[in-house]
Amino acid sequence: MSSSKPIVKALMLATILFTVANQSFADTLRVMSFNIWVGGESGKQPIEQTVAVIKAAKADVVGLQESHGEERDGVRPDAAAVIAQQLGWHYFDQGDDDTGIISRYKLVGSTPRKWGAQFETPSGERFWLFNAHFAHAPYQPYQLLKIPYADAPFIDTAEQAVQAACDARESQVKAMLAEIEAVRKEGAPIFVTGDFNEPPALDWTEAAHDAGLHPAVVCWPATEMLQEAGFVDAYRKVHPDPVKQPGFTWTVLTKEDDPADHHDRIDFVFATRKNVDVKAAEVIGERPERADILVTPYPSDHRAVVIEAELK
Repeated sequence: MSSSKPIVKALMLATILFTVANQSFADTLRVMSFNIWVGGESGKQPIEQTVAVIKAAKADVVGLQESHGEERDGVRPDAAAVIAQQLGWHYFDQGDDDTGIISRYKLVGSTPRKWGAQFETPSGERFWLFNAHFAHAPYQPYQLLKIPYADAPFIDTAEQAVQAACDARESQVKAMLAEIEAVRKEGAPIFVTGDFNEPPALDWTEAAHDAGLHPAVVCWPATEMLQEAGFVDAYRKVHPDPVKQPGFTWTVLTKEDDPADHHDRIDFVFATRKNVDVKAAEVIGERPERADILVTPYPSDHRAVVIEAELK
């Protein structure tokens, strides 16, 4: 009997080694959304401070909004290209003077209307990032709270807020989703980053209203459309309670009790449910009460958000 033990152990070890050798290990990815505030210029800080925020987030790929600076001699300088150069990263120009995508990973493709870019990790895993900056006005939270902004009319009900949001951004969301659907059949993981200029469907709840965080109960349509298309709101998946962790990204410029403003979460990372496992989600900002990762001085009027996910 004792002579068979070494053989059994050898067989067990061989089985373990074979399993490990043939296991498909998932890539871990840190995906970030960052509105850099008019090319990083409006915060009156050097572009290196915007780069510092990305470094602090330990991001692998970043969807940038307001990626160009103020117009000078008919040209808006491209800060996204400068940031990518300083990081030694790859850069995808989305061609609209407002958005760009940067990544430490190799750029291997893009969609025709440039909503999305495809990247490849060193292990050969490919993923898509779609990046958006939807219409900033009219802004429905201000309309509901009777805060003057962009000459928009005031509104009174949740139904009016949803309709106004659809009028402002539905066509943009549908245009992006059309390009997403065109590449979805490839089966690669897909992320969406963006400053949506609209709160999320999961935050303006009864509980949040009762807590005084928001003036009404509203199921906002832009994020709802992404959820219906098979995406998960990554921050809210990790932090499901909008009262305990509101995750406000707008804004760092005013106090939360300022009657002329309303603080909210309008910057997002979404991920496909089927082939992405979201592990963590953090806000990058200026103070510990509202940010998980601190950078001072903070260069933007938006806090950024970064998630960590496994590609399955």
